[in-house]
Amino acid sequence: MTVEPNYLSGGDAPILASFKPQEITASEGDSVNELIMKCSDSKECLEKLYLMFKGSVFAIAFGITSDYHLSEDCVTETFVRLAQVRKFSAKKGDGKGFILTIARNVALEFRRRYRRETESDPIIQSYGEAEKTVEDSIYINQLLKFLNDKQRQTVVLKCCAELTFREIARIMKCPETTVKSRYKKAISILKEKAGE
Repeated sequence: MTVEPNYLSGGDAPILASFKPQEITASEGDSVNELIMKCSDSKECLEKLYLMFKGSVFAIAFGITSDYHLSEDCVTETFVRLAQVRKFSAKKGDGKGFILTIARNVALEFRRRYRRETESDPIIQSYGEAEKTVEDSIYINQLLKFLNDKQRQTVVLKCCAELTFREIARIMKCPETTVKSRYKKAISILKEKAGE
């Protein structure tokens, strides 16, 4: 998946990016799990994984951090950590979920670190880039502020990363029914606030 050049944002930071599928899949019989097992020794395997998952990883990071540049850093750090993985069971593990869990954890860590840095120096603020001030983006940003963190993450994972409820549940480490109820509640809040 790749980020389209026209992404949505607004307010003091970007909040949502639109994605389009990119035709990159595991080739030559390599599954995602096999690529993960080989990526610590093979740059080609790591590159394949990067091309396959960079959009989804960015969407997760963006949904958590609400900062374009911080999300790019999260993508890089996710794949650095993936290259350092020594123990991964291809038979036991879900490769996609494993990568997206790393991405979520990295984004949460970066958000905590970034908040501490900005709290200590209130002058430093992320306003995003000037061309990201589209009227619709500001409206979406205002709507998403009505959601709590977990609801916002669920909506971003479902709508931007196009994950199933089961995949989101694995990433967020909660029951699938909880993910469904969070998503349903978030959508109803968004519809109510949008006046539909």
